[in-house]
Amino acid sequence: MTLTEAIVPVGSLIALVGLSYFLFGDAGAVGPNQVALTVASMLAVFIGWRRGHSLESLGKAAADSVASGIGAIFILFAVGALIGTWAMSGTLVAMVYYGLQLLSPNYFYVTACAICGIVSASIGSSWTVVGTIGVGFMGIAVNMGLSPAIAAGAVISGAYFGDKSSPLSDSANLAAAAAGVGLYPHLRETVLTSFVALAISLGVFFVLGQPGDYDATAKMAAIRNAFHITPVLFLPLAVVVALALFRFPPFTTIFLGALAGGVLAVIVAPERVINYADAGNLPSWLALLKGVWLALASGYTSTTGFAPMDMLATRGGMDSMLNTIWLIVTALAFGGVVEKAGVLERLIAPIIERAKSDGALVASLASSIVATNVITADQYIAIVLPGRMFKRAFEQRGLAPTVLSRTVGDTATPTSALIPWNSCGAYMAATLGVSTWSYAPYAVFSIVSPLLTVAIAYAGIRMLRVPAGTPASPAASAPAHRDPGA
Repeated sequence: MTLTEAIVPVGSLIALVGLSYFLFGDAGAVGPNQVALTVASMLAVFIGWRRGHSLESLGKAAADSVASGIGAIFILFAVGALIGTWAMSGTLVAMVYYGLQLLSPNYFYVTACAICGIVSASIGSSWTVVGTIGVGFMGIAVNMGLSPAIAAGAVISGAYFGDKSSPLSDSANLAAAAAGVGLYPHLRETVLTSFVALAISLGVFFVLGQPGDYDATAKMAAIRNAFHITPVLFLPLAVVVALALFRFPPFTTIFLGALAGGVLAVIVAPERVINYADAGNLPSWLALLKGVWLALASGYTSTTGFAPMDMLATRGGMDSMLNTIWLIVTALAFGGVVEKAGVLERLIAPIIERAKSDGALVASLASSIVATNVITADQYIAIVLPGRMFKRAFEQRGLAPTVLSRTVGDTATPTSALIPWNSCGAYMAATLGVSTWSYAPYAVFSIVSPLLTVAIAYAGIRMLRVPAGTPASPAASAPAHRDPGA
């Protein structure tokens, strides 16, 4: 494959998505971007076909790639269901109510980042954190009149700190495996860059805090009139955290949290559930079932008459995630075709050849990882594929495998949230209600992490060496099972 042929599908994707954003703005994510990905996929199929791949093999590659994202798709459905039942039960409203009591615009962003960082480090899952307490923080930010984009950036920055540094994170485990090192040697290296990146993030969000007091009296009174606010409303959140700590899969954790929200709504506010069900002459028990079922499928619609309250509590449902799932399916199909056709290998090989110093090699790896995240729309491929391709180059320079794993961990996982059509970026946008283009400039941790790992490489810091005579370890391969969102 010529370099020009390899550039055609990637360049066309970037050009079409850029044109989509120019013409449609944030609305590009609800259809135009999917069309752009489909057209780029067809161009990639044509290039692969010209280079000797059969249409059947390219079609199978696209289908297999989409199949690899089924886990992420089901997690999206679970999050939509959770938001719907938590809105009905009052769990989301309770988060906002207590947040308005305890938080101030002066330090809201930095607090959101710190709390999400602590929780994600405890459970190892950025997706679970964003889909639960992250949604609550977004409600608080909106009610305080703060920037949703900055709030989303703060939530994502904290969530990815744990996803990158926790021993419970599957992406951290995969980065270590891809480089052929143990998990804890890998974490010893990434924790150093993670804490520095988090400290920078907290400093930025502290500066971005809006000075002044916020009077939440009217909104808190409206919340009390519509919902009976008690700490009991946090039980579904406790269920999610407990299941995550016991290492239940993210889909199981989140969907059981959604069911817990439905059960809580039936217990604490049966009238609300029955009214929402519009059940007519159905028996009360069947009306309650219908109301919870409807919240799981289509979300909850609040009709208190107080506009800010209704805006806060009207959300969720599995069907609210369908546009995002459409985006993920088309993006994964594109990624499967370009990987099968050999586009990635053709683009990355010249980059490795031109890296003349250790710093340049690390920068080349980081750039290749970002490009893989863009092209394949999958953080797992961005962890395994560039790590495998650069492994030999790092060994030839005598660099320790932990340098390779640190670069992969610092780059692949955080930057996945910055790409609108990547499964992670699509998830964050759909869950937090802020487009990827809007929050990306404020996802400080995701931006700083790869820059920091490249900077320390050029500075010669922690560029560990392999003792002379140490045999090279075999290349790691991707695990058979991947746990999206952890």
